[in-house]
Amino acid sequence: MTLPRNFDLVVFDWDGTLFDSTALIARCIQSACADLGVPVPSDERASYVIGMGLAEALQYAAPDLPRERYRELGERYRYHYFACQHEIVFFDGTLAMLEALKQRGHLLGVATGKSRRGLNDALNTSMLRGLFDATRTADETASKPDPRMLVELMDEFQVVPGRTVMIGDTTHDLQLARNAGTASIGVSYGAHDHSLFDGFGARHVAHSTTELHDWLLRHG
Repeated sequence: MTLPRNFDLVVFDWDGTLFDSTALIARCIQSACADLGVPVPSDERASYVIGMGLAEALQYAAPDLPRERYRELGERYRYHYFACQHEIVFFDGTLAMLEALKQRGHLLGVATGKSRRGLNDALNTSMLRGLFDATRTADETASKPDPRMLVELMDEFQVVPGRTVMIGDTTHDLQLARNAGTASIGVSYGAHDHSLFDGFGARHVAHSTTELHDWLLRHG
C-alpha cells in the first residue's frame, strides 16, 4: 500500500547528511589554519561550522585571524578540499532513498553551505546528477540559519511551508527550518552531536540512512 505524501518538497543538507564528508572538511579547515600559522581548531570546533557559508565558517574556526586574511584562509581551505574531494562518498543507502522519494512524487531540493562551484563539482562527479529538482548554496543566497535558501526553494515550486521538510545533520539546518516555518528532521551521523538537537522541534532524529529512508516513506 502506498501511503499519502505529507510533504511535497523534501530538502536535504549536503555534507554530513547525504555525503560522508564531515571528517574531510574538518581536516581541510585545520590544514588551512596551519598553513597560515594560526591556532588549529579542535575537531569539535572545526566540525561545528559545517553547514555554514564558507566565510562564516572560517571566521568561527579562526577568530584570531585578521579579517583581511580571511580570503587567503578560504583559498587554502579550497586548495586542500579540492585536492581530496574524490575521497568523499555518499552514505550507504542514499541513492536508493532519493530514487524512492522521486518515484513517490516528491520534489527534491538541496540547501547547503557549500559554494555553487563546490556543489556543482560534487553533482557532476557523483551518481546524484539529475535527482534534484533545485538547489541553493550559501554564496548565492544567504548562509544558514537565514531562511532565504528554503524560502526561495518553496517559492520556486509554489510549495507552502507546511508541505516542506528540511533534513540535516546540524543545528544550523534545524534552525533554518524553524526560521522558514517548515518541518525538520535531524540525522545523528553527521557533524553535530544529536544531543544538541533538543529544543529545535525536529519531527524525528534518524541514526542511519536506512532509518531515515523508512521514516520518510512512512511519514513523509
